[in-house]
Amino acid sequence: MYAFVDRPVTSLDRGCRFLMWSMRSWNAVVREGRCPGPMLAPAFAKWRMIGALQPFLRLMIAFQRDAAQPLKFCTLGCGRIAEHEAIVLSLFAAVSSGNRLAARDTLDLLLCDEGAGDAFAAMTAICDTLAFADLIPSTPEILRP
Repeated sequence: MYAFVDRPVTSLDRGCRFLMWSMRSWNAVVREGRCPGPMLAPAFAKWRMIGALQPFLRLMIAFQRDAAQPLKFCTLGCGRIAEHEAIVLSLFAAVSSGNRLAARDTLDLLLCDEGAGDAFAAMTAICDTLAFADLIPSTPEILRP
């Protein structure tokens, strides 16, 4: 998480940037009271991620519905990664690198029992599609001042 927090979004790899855009877009659309699926679908299709759209929607619903404390995401135009965004990106990087147990343990801390299981299943499916699309998210090196 610390490798991601307060980092410029532009410094992320393609997979993490796709995830950041997706999370922030989902939140923006939901705040407007609209359904996020139709808005996200064209981008997911363009990036060969359409198979991950439904798991992504389930993941974001679990974050909204089952979080122990509300997760906060920045607006699309924000140039830095916020704390909760950093946590989610680190979870994706952990699952993608095979460290699924650590990711599941963290989800257990963030979400209620049912929500953690749903989120983990969705995250695993998303990471499988990210790998297929050659968008594997990875943990960046920590920036030094």
